[in-house]
Amino acid sequence: MKKILANDGLSKSGILHLENNGFLVITEKVKQEDLEKFINDQNVEVLLVRSATKVNSTLIDNCPNLKIIGRGGVGMDNIDVEYAKKNKKEVYNTPGASSLSVAELVFAHLFNISRFLHESNREMPLNGETSFKSLKKKYSKGTELNRKKIGIIGLGKIGQEVAKIAIGLGMEIITYDKFIKKCSIEIKFYNQKKICFELESTSFENLLKQSDFITVHVPKNKETAIIGKKEFKIMKKGVGIINAARGGVIDEVALLEAIEKGHVLAAGLDVFENEPEPSVGLLMNEKISLSPHIGGSTVEAQDRIGLELAEKIINFYK
Repeated sequence: MKKILANDGLSKSGILHLENNGFLVITEKVKQEDLEKFINDQNVEVLLVRSATKVNSTLIDNCPNLKIIGRGGVGMDNIDVEYAKKNKKEVYNTPGASSLSVAELVFAHLFNISRFLHESNREMPLNGETSFKSLKKKYSKGTELNRKKIGIIGLGKIGQEVAKIAIGLGMEIITYDKFIKKCSIEIKFYNQKKICFELESTSFENLLKQSDFITVHVPKNKETAIIGKKEFKIMKKGVGIINAARGGVIDEVALLEAIEKGHVLAAGLDVFENEPEPSVGLLMNEKISLSPHIGGSTVEAQDRIGLELAEKIINFYK
């Protein structure tokens, strides 16, 4: 019986699908320092991870029986993909399974910052009973998303899902992608009707200049942040920024500076440079809507991820 270690968990539907096809799925959480020994002692052939477990060249070298490394989600920053493939290991991820969940979280943060919900949710429990009228006055200058310009950096699966929701809200879409210059998206409605829209990439500078809100959906650049001091200076005053992609895509120091100067109205962050210990400056800033890297963590997304990984593993052994 082939053994699979789902070290960062796997949905029940994914586990059941694998078990029904003759696999033994281990969901015990193994510490990073004990991973190599566990894999070898248990003769594990498939290692499934999310963002917590690291799969580096040393682990790959020292676990010769490992045949498949699977990542539940999009980003593969925690896996040495090139080295794994060079050593004839199969590497799988699930780029489309969590796209909608991430896109919906982007708008959860957008609604938060456009209506100051991230701030009022902190103040209401403390002062709502004694200062209701003053809080009402303080948070009564929100803005609608309808008719606003949203800049989407990255036109992959998540960026396209963001565009679909934005269109439904009546927002104007501005997109930039280094590789995808044009794409067609299809919006499906509850009554089986559908409509297609064409998206065309503009220049990066134009997106920064024109957008009322900006959301980033690209991999982390190992050398520099995609948005830093220079980019913040180009943006409109009062812009809102969302990062549900990867920590380090936005320069966090430059972001805090731009917020302090009033150039950035507010930000929504689901990812951080120093996970799992985000900067206290970010955590304490009342202008930032915060979530603990939960973009793809919905019940529906986890089911899709589990089933997609299971299907890829089953097909490999077939």
